[in-house]
Amino acid sequence: MGVVTVWEIPPAFAERAPKVLGPEAVPWIASLPALAERYARKWQLEFEDTARHGYVGVVQPARRADGSRVVLKLGWVEEESRDEPLALSTWAGRGAVLLHESVPEDGAMLLERLDDSRTLEDEPLLSAVEILSELARRLAVPAPAGLTRTLSGVAEELLEELPRSWRELGEPLPRRELDAALEVCRDLGPEAGNALVNEDLHYENVLSGTREPWLVIDPKPLAGDLEYGALSLLWNRFSESTLDSKLAASGLDRDRAKAWTLVRAVRNRLWHAQDLVDFGGLPEDDDGPSAEALPSLTRWALVS
Repeated sequence: MGVVTVWEIPPAFAERAPKVLGPEAVPWIASLPALAERYARKWQLEFEDTARHGYVGVVQPARRADGSRVVLKLGWVEEESRDEPLALSTWAGRGAVLLHESVPEDGAMLLERLDDSRTLEDEPLLSAVEILSELARRLAVPAPAGLTRTLSGVAEELLEELPRSWRELGEPLPRRELDAALEVCRDLGPEAGNALVNEDLHYENVLSGTREPWLVIDPKPLAGDLEYGALSLLWNRFSESTLDSKLAASGLDRDRAKAWTLVRAVRNRLWHAQDLVDFGGLPEDDDGPSAEALPSLTRWALVS
């Protein structure tokens, strides 16, 4: 790999991020080169290869002064990602990428380098579901003190957010589906557990490692029920198998997984409706799971 002498923002990220994050992210994006140089000095890094990116952050391969291979991650700090360093430090590399250093207020993390050319996206589906679910169970340790998001709190917020958004967006889904999601929030929200749950554990967020065959990256943590994370394994790679087969392979509690999947599917449908209003939809190169699958996922989750 060649040494990077001038750190540059990936052009695709610079173009797409403001559409995903909003105009308030524009100055943050502009600040990234200086931020990268600051942490290169602080952590004695030599950049190499090219930066990778997701929806809300950039990852730059580097080497430390001792020659060890790492990545510098610079991420947009928001409610869902704020506790990523806390979650990673709690897991301490057991089933997840190892966190070496972090400055949470800057969204800066120094992480072990994994093989991003191999993810569970490319593994046979039901085998990938089993691996993903086993990792989720390993990571579901008691939530650490200081974690800012809880499923009980999210459910309480959704009791107001979902009907308000539904009305403001012109009732974009059947009322009975909305009401069923609200019933789950009322019934299961107050009794939600205290496990450290990653609500964004999907196939592309599990990379090949050397310490362990597969390791989780990019968690969006909260304290709650393990089944709250089921949406990602069901919605992603949607057409490759039946939802019942995926759920059976996961080993998750069927009723609770379907209940929380219903809530999250309804919420995502309302988010998508809002995106249509604000942006005319997500950027055309969006390669995430298709919003077109959400009505089918909702109807499936409604059937007991």
